[in-house]
Amino acid sequence: MDLVGINDFHGRISADRSSAGAAVLAGAVDELRAENENTLFVSAGDNIGASTFASASQDDEPTIAALGAGGLDVSAVGNHEFDKGFADLAGRVIDSYADSTGENGADFALGANVYEKGTKTPALQEYAIREVSGVSVGFIGTVTEDMPSLVSPAGIADLDFGSELEAANRVAAQLSDGDEANGEADVVVLLTHNGSAGDQCADIAAEDSTYGKLIREASDEIDAIFSGHTHQSYDCDIADRPVIQSHQYGTTLGKVSLQVDPETGEVTEAGTERIALAAEGADGEWAGNFEANAQVAEIVSNAEAEAEVVGSVKIGAISEDILRGGEEPGSDRGVESTLGNTVADIHLWATSNDDFAGEPAEIAFMNPGGLRADLLYGEDGTVSYKDAAEVQPFANTLITFNLTGAQIREALEQQWQPAGSERSKLHLGISEGLSYTYVEEAAQGEHIKDITFNGEPLDEEATFRVAANAFLATGGDNFIAFADGTDHADSGQIDLDATVNYFKAHDVVEPAPLGRAVLLEEEEPTQSPVPSDDPTEDPTEPTASPEPSEDATDEPTGEPTSSPEPTGDASESPDASDEPKKDSPDQNTDDLADTGFNASWIGIIAGVVVLAGIALILVRRFGNKAGR
Repeated sequence: MDLVGINDFHGRISADRSSAGAAVLAGAVDELRAENENTLFVSAGDNIGASTFASASQDDEPTIAALGAGGLDVSAVGNHEFDKGFADLAGRVIDSYADSTGENGADFALGANVYEKGTKTPALQEYAIREVSGVSVGFIGTVTEDMPSLVSPAGIADLDFGSELEAANRVAAQLSDGDEANGEADVVVLLTHNGSAGDQCADIAAEDSTYGKLIREASDEIDAIFSGHTHQSYDCDIADRPVIQSHQYGTTLGKVSLQVDPETGEVTEAGTERIALAAEGADGEWAGNFEANAQVAEIVSNAEAEAEVVGSVKIGAISEDILRGGEEPGSDRGVESTLGNTVADIHLWATSNDDFAGEPAEIAFMNPGGLRADLLYGEDGTVSYKDAAEVQPFANTLITFNLTGAQIREALEQQWQPAGSERSKLHLGISEGLSYTYVEEAAQGEHIKDITFNGEPLDEEATFRVAANAFLATGGDNFIAFADGTDHADSGQIDLDATVNYFKAHDVVEPAPLGRAVLLEEEEPTQSPVPSDDPTEDPTEPTASPEPSEDATDEPTGEPTSSPEPTGDASESPDASDEPKKDSPDQNTDDLADTGFNASWIGIIAGVVVLAGIALILVRRFGNKAGR
């Protein structure tokens, strides 16, 4: 049998360069089924959500219809299936799959590690069975345990997300225990919406992560693993079974071929490959590698036509490209971007302009993962409704809330993600007026240095009104400091509406500048205090070093001598001179009252002390300068 799979399709129903589109994807499945009737089409999740406008503008119904018509057999649930909340997934989404496939709609949102809050009661269907020439194949679905930080917490408030490994092994044992009453399968396949951040098999097999543990320690009853979530492309043999991920957006179809003994149900041989669905020609144009499925092509065409009606409306203009982070825009969520800062400015404006009825915000933040497309100048800078929608496709509500300056520092520190997270850093877009310096390679909690607001040091005792989308405001992406804020209030605006209104209020939108976050190459070394010019400063204060620096002689301090002159060696003290050693202050105590300062040995000694102190100050100053 051949199992062919996708992951992280994200509603890419239209062909776009390496993304072949839903019609070519379905055509590829048709061709492979024609070659081998024992072929099943599967997905490792994120079929919908964060979609392009043709699908997103219609609540991803075109994607569900296209995948159903294209013969999708089963799917794991992904984090983006929860974008509109669990109620939407369990109702509308699953019902739509049932309508489009004629199968049980729950087979397209498998989640064995998703439980009702506070219980081990499954909230989603755990597995699905398909028959292939008399061989039963059981598919178990799991989703990353990072779920609470990946979607708006309000939408999953009634759910718990448990261990993928425990759930996969528990269900695999159930499907292999010989009890027909609880489901039986000859072949067991895991569809996990989780994956590796890399694409090298040796590294994947050894990685220290929940995914690495899952693929190494999954039950021997599991014969193959399809993965997703990290948008990588790899096919490996790990723990004597195929492990595959098929890139993203319908660029690639992953294929796992299994030779199965029909008498015993044992897999005797396995192979993998990744099949590119589109190719770039010599002229730079992309074309599908398979003939399009006509029924799916019609679904896509209708969706595109419907989207064009709404999407073609001009909402404003930009002066130049406004881009996400990375050498290839969007490739690096760990760096500052003009788009992140611009969207933060938009959210601040939307929650502080004269038409805003609530308490106005002073600072706004934007998460990089919420930016799914760039704003490109094109021919004349026109920005359409479709363009704006594709930048922020999640329809997040803007929330305002209170944070102290200390909590703002904490939130900025949380850009460096907890150990074991998918990405080590997520760089927040920040609104105009807020800026900070940071050290990249610092201990956890010590990255952020100076923070300023409107040109002044941020008062960490003061309280500020902050704006962010609902995802961030409720602690998404591990930004717990935002959830700890107080007086959270719904602004009554979704991010797309805020963007449209911002463009209408500005003739031309310019990209927000970079540099609101300033990288310090390394932490400044701790230096000995430099003495002031105040002659009353204590000249006997210890110096940073008893030796002059190597190039101290280059300074205008002269050669060290034994005399108590101001040019003397910094290591000399008043006791270093022969002159004051001849007599001690005790020898002249009887003469003090009569002779005065200028006529007594004690006066001479005091003068020497003063001169030596001046010498000490000068040498410390110039010595420190030379050593910086």
